[in-house]
Amino acid sequence: MLRPLIPVISVLALAACGNGSGEGGTGSQASAQAETPAPVQQTVEETASPAAEESPASAVLSLDGADLANGARQYRRCQSCHTLAEGGRHTIGPNLHGVIGAPAAGQSDFAYSPRLRESGLVWDLETLNAWIENPRALVPQNRMSFVGLRNAEDRRDVIAYIAQETGATFDETDE
Repeated sequence: MLRPLIPVISVLALAACGNGSGEGGTGSQASAQAETPAPVQQTVEETASPAAEESPASAVLSLDGADLANGARQYRRCQSCHTLAEGGRHTIGPNLHGVIGAPAAGQSDFAYSPRLRESGLVWDLETLNAWIENPRALVPQNRMSFVGLRNAEDRRDVIAYIAQETGATFDETDE
């Protein structure tokens, strides 16, 4: 009985994640534009990695000049599966508060995919950028259904927005 709904559920999940099309989810853009928090000012040079080699825009990821209003719009794709509030609940994906600088699959009360648990990744600027660009390329066979954000500026903006909303900072000595 539920078998005919499987394709519909897949389409809805992709639509909720934005399908990488550059279109945000639903909601009023005016509310995101009304609040424009102070810009996040950090720069980190990335080390060479397979994800960095595939994306020329990721040679040096800088959060300088990030558009936090655009970051809030881009985050709408994430909010169908993730929350940002300190002590917030997990939904389909884990709560992202405290994720910046933490090891991947580091929250003991969330069921991560075995591949992500075994990855050894740490969520620094480089890794977050590669993950948001294409989670399946960074960690094949992970369970995250998000297709990725191809636009480097959108990735920068959403990372800056997450950092700003969670009070996180990036250590400038990270490489």
